[in-house]
This record gives sequence, C-alpha cells and structure tokens, in this order.
Amino acid sequence: MRTTAIITLVAATMALAACNTVAGAGKDVSSVGKATTKAADDVKKKM
Repeated sequence: MRTTAIITLVAATMALAACNTVAGAGKDVSSVGKATTKAADDVKKKM
C-alpha cells in the first residue's frame, strides 16, 4: 500500500514537471487520476 502511494506520488510529480502549459497540466493530472483509478480497480478485482 505504501509502495503504491509512493509510486503514484512520483508519477504525479513527473507528469506535472513535464507539462508546459496550464492546459497541459490539466491533461497530465487527469491522466494520472485515470491511471490511479485503474490501478485501484485492478487491486479490488484481485481481492
């Protein structure tokens, strides 16, 4: 659980560092949110 949180935080930081505009930041944040949701759904299916 802690490892997943750290990986998500690192991925979010990298995504935000890579964007050049406010619109790009919104897309990056949205992408990270979707990836996090998918990862959570995958974990729920395994339980």
